[in-house]
Amino acid sequence: MASIRSTLVAVAVTAAALAGTTVLAAPASAAASVTPGTVCGSGYKTVNSVPVGTKGTVYLTYNSANGKNCVVTIRKTTGTAVDMSAYLYIPDTDKGDGDYGKYTSYAGPAYAYGKGHCVDWGGSIGNVSVDVTGSNCAAMKEHRTTSIR
Repeated sequence: MASIRSTLVAVAVTAAALAGTTVLAAPASAAASVTPGTVCGSGYKTVNSVPVGTKGTVYLTYNSANGKNCVVTIRKTTGTAVDMSAYLYIPDTDKGDGDYGKYTSYAGPAYAYGKGHCVDWGGSIGNVSVDVTGSNCAAMKEHRTTSIR
């Protein structure tokens, strides 16, 4: 159902509007070692990615051992904490997860079981957000959207 996806996107927009209300992530000096694998954990391999303008990248990873996907948004350069998000939604199962707040280097991880299902995912850094729908569905072509608020 689109309700969870709509809720996740609405939470991301709300989080961006409520700057300064969440806890900060790891310090900027830790960013050099931040990779999708270090954030999502052992066994997760990158299967897709999309740039967030020039500010960073959102990564979709998958762990074949447990059938779960993980999404993480990583900034290109660290610094002062900014509004960031990472989200993941599985339309067939109506399951999803998201992480929204002010971070210095990355947002996430967001996890959901996705084996054999299409995946909607995305994230944001500052005023730039990206959404990918219908992703990793074999022959089906995904749809990517980048927005600047």
